[in-house]
Amino acid sequence: MAAFIGENYQRRYRLYTKKPEWLRKKKTLSPEVIETKRKIKGLGLYTVCEAASCPNISECFLRGTASFMILGRYCTRNCAFCDVRHGIPTDIDNEEGIRIAAYIREMDIRYAVITSVTRDDLPDGGASHFAHVVEDIKKSVPQVTIELLVPDFNGSHSSVAEVMNTGIGVFSHNLETVPRMYPDVRAGADYFRSLEILEYAKSIGKTNILIKSGIMTGLGETADELDMIFKDIASAGVDILTIGQYLQPSKENLHVSRYVSPDEFEKLKLNAKKRGIPVIIAGPYIRSSYMAEEAYLQCI
Repeated sequence: MAAFIGENYQRRYRLYTKKPEWLRKKKTLSPEVIETKRKIKGLGLYTVCEAASCPNISECFLRGTASFMILGRYCTRNCAFCDVRHGIPTDIDNEEGIRIAAYIREMDIRYAVITSVTRDDLPDGGASHFAHVVEDIKKSVPQVTIELLVPDFNGSHSSVAEVMNTGIGVFSHNLETVPRMYPDVRAGADYFRSLEILEYAKSIGKTNILIKSGIMTGLGETADELDMIFKDIASAGVDILTIGQYLQPSKENLHVSRYVSPDEFEKLKLNAKKRGIPVIIAGPYIRSSYMAEEAYLQCI
């Protein structure tokens, strides 16, 4: 038993070996990046880019783009892969949609991604607040296309329907990993519940609302398991799939099982395409919100 505990501790907390050459993206603090940070902070907004220690933050902030995180800074779950803070959630800020709209308008953003922490403390999981935020943004900048990257809402169909009826362009919910890995990677979540959320969103969605999901590699999943998840995603009617490399954001998160090469990502992309997923964005630095507008444009 002691040996198993020691092995499990190492699996969860050990920092992995030196990154390969294709994973050497540098974070820079150029004047443009600093200015983006200043504007976001000045508006009292949070981004998942900063909260989740995204490796693409400098690239996106350089262009003035960001993925906004609503419903506070503290998540009610504590997924082992994620660097977003876990803790007691804060009160809902009913004005954050107005402030996000102000940023979108000032930066002339055409495509905005809005996500959130998971709020299991709320009866609807925060769906009504998502709707409120979208409404505030659309009032101010009606031309913007909005992608909502939502939690699982504990499987609530009514919550899914509420956010689907807000005039968004993309409904996104990440499966993250294969079913076997859920107890280690996404404790509190359920693979089949998340898959059903995607299926339900597709079944009630209008033809102009795209369904999107994302997964990570490098957590210990097998090629057969990835092929199975591609089948499930295709069967659910997902239009866009992102596939990226898991990178350990801190010593408190799961360590990397292996680094997947760019050539392997190309093979995964082809395999997913063969299973019937229309658009796949794959690569070591791909994240669900990274290149989101480019993926959307491939579908319309």
